[in-house]
Amino acid sequence: MGLWEWPWARRRRGPSALGPASTADEVTAGLDATHLTAIVTGATNGIGKETARVLAMRGAEVIIPVRTMESGNKVKQSISEEIPGSKLHVMEMDLSSLDSVRRFAKSFDSSHRHLNILINNAGIMACPFQLSRDGIELQFATNHVGHFLLTNLLLDKMKSTARKTGVQGRIINVSSVAHKRSDGSCFDLNKLNDKSRYQPFIAYSHSKLANILHAKELARRLQEEGWNLTANSLHPGVILTNITRYVVTNGVVSSILSVGNLFLKNIEQGAATTCCLALHPDVKDVSGKYFADCKEATPRSVARDAELAKRLWDFSEQLVDTNQRGQTNRQK
Repeated sequence: MGLWEWPWARRRRGPSALGPASTADEVTAGLDATHLTAIVTGATNGIGKETARVLAMRGAEVIIPVRTMESGNKVKQSISEEIPGSKLHVMEMDLSSLDSVRRFAKSFDSSHRHLNILINNAGIMACPFQLSRDGIELQFATNHVGHFLLTNLLLDKMKSTARKTGVQGRIINVSSVAHKRSDGSCFDLNKLNDKSRYQPFIAYSHSKLANILHAKELARRLQEEGWNLTANSLHPGVILTNITRYVVTNGVVSSILSVGNLFLKNIEQGAATTCCLALHPDVKDVSGKYFADCKEATPRSVARDAELAKRLWDFSEQLVDTNQRGQTNRQK
């Protein structure tokens, strides 16, 4: 019997008792995840690392994709020292490179039998204008396109796991309240790659809107096909982690953040909603929703646009397919 089917689990304190001050430890207290396998992107620092730590503490096997094995092994050692016997694996992957994502997915598929939880957490924020190796604006490439491809490549593994084990699989996209700065008119490569109109934080907002729409359309497709998988997105809260490294170099923004530090979440609180969606029994069967503070929330209307979600899906498939065909042609 799976974690989310256990009768005692339904009697535990549900998300209704949780809030903005809840920590990831509190959200998952008493839950046993020893039969689960999870992938957490962006787990070398910040809320990603805390998410991986808490899942490992609850017994899950946790795979940490990293750009450099050195940074990944440091995280593994740190968590292992705190949680002896934790099941952690470090594997190389660069989300900004679609070739790298494909190599990771292939390697994971051959080395692991099951996958129950995929947490698309990694991201960059408000960086100077750059194009990825695949010729896509870097924030959109890293925060959305890489995760879109990763999710698609791992779906068969998650479907087979859910079918064989009877345990519902969960896909979680870490978005941001910053999505409200995007009007949804950005999903065009010429617009995304136009350096003259590039605004760092607005570009970040576009990618965060894409995270929500991706989860929404994925949830629709999974439900339509009858798979025992859910897909949701979330705003973790405002937390000062490494993702803000470009923002805090701006003197005005830095001053605002310093004053606002009294109202910010800490990392333990910032990982709570992610861990809630990953493990809590009260969100079983909930799909296509957006969460904040461990509760369902309402994103901007453009993030609830089903037709826009479908158009983003088609656009993302084109980007991934174009890259794949280009790689094939280079190999000929």
